[in-house]
Amino acid sequence: MTDSPASDSSAESIARDIAAAIVAHRLPPGTRLREEALARAYGVSRTKIRAALLMLSKDKLIRTVPEKGAFVSRPSAEEAREIFAVRRILETALAREFVARAGPADFRRLEQHLRQERKALAGRDAQLRNRLLSDFHILLAETVGNGVLTEMLRELSARSAVITVLYQSSHDAACSSDEHHAFLEAARAGDAERACRLMVEHLENVERALDFSAPPATGDGGLVAALLT
Repeated sequence: MTDSPASDSSAESIARDIAAAIVAHRLPPGTRLREEALARAYGVSRTKIRAALLMLSKDKLIRTVPEKGAFVSRPSAEEAREIFAVRRILETALAREFVARAGPADFRRLEQHLRQERKALAGRDAQLRNRLLSDFHILLAETVGNGVLTEMLRELSARSAVITVLYQSSHDAACSSDEHHAFLEAARAGDAERACRLMVEHLENVERALDFSAPPATGDGGLVAALLT
């Protein structure tokens, strides 16, 4: 099957569009993403839709069930608690190592990242904002130089970001950025104990603000309608 000549949608642009719908709760957790319906909606081949869904799967925004298809991720409250519990253990050790190893160039790199966070906070791209907030933690791990820890944290951060997006954390993104700044200042001062405490408090604040009691959104809009036809 070939793409419609009238369509110039790339797999990347389709993935961004679907991701934006998930972030905006127009595609609620558990929604089935039918390849044939999406192909009709975007006027492209199912091959291109599969490529877009693969990108979303790598970002943990969707999950693929053998013989059933792709669905918007639906992490449970228990899964969220387990993820944040592991992160607190790992990132306490990470914070201590960062304070011991970080040099002037590392702090400049993190300061530049904080400026990007602040710029994203002023915009409307929630996906970019959440990615930057998550990437702060990855940059800390890269500075420490432990490849295994970095890969573990990439996985946990991706799953945390999905949970935060799907369950509409009331913890304001600006608060998270402020907490990143406070951590960096403690690290710059060489205060490992304070840096560790701030990291734990930051992760606790994000987890505490998750709302699993709210009923799932009722999805609307053209994309959802297309999936139902």
